[in-house]
Amino acid sequence: MPNPKGNPDNLNPYETDRDEPLTANLSFRVSESMKEAVKAQDDPPEFCRQAIQEKLDRQKSS
Repeated sequence: MPNPKGNPDNLNPYETDRDEPLTANLSFRVSESMKEAVKAQDDPPEFCRQAIQEKLDRQKSS
């Protein structure tokens, strides 16, 4: 039985303008101070994605 208060738009596929869709999840532990510093950013998820990508790019070019 569907939720009568549900939003039917949630059933539509998510669309993105990225080269690769963000379909996977990544979870890891950090210190409390690191967590607070990340949460203080304007867009914490995008901040983390960019930081990880920068490190991967530097590692690849080494």
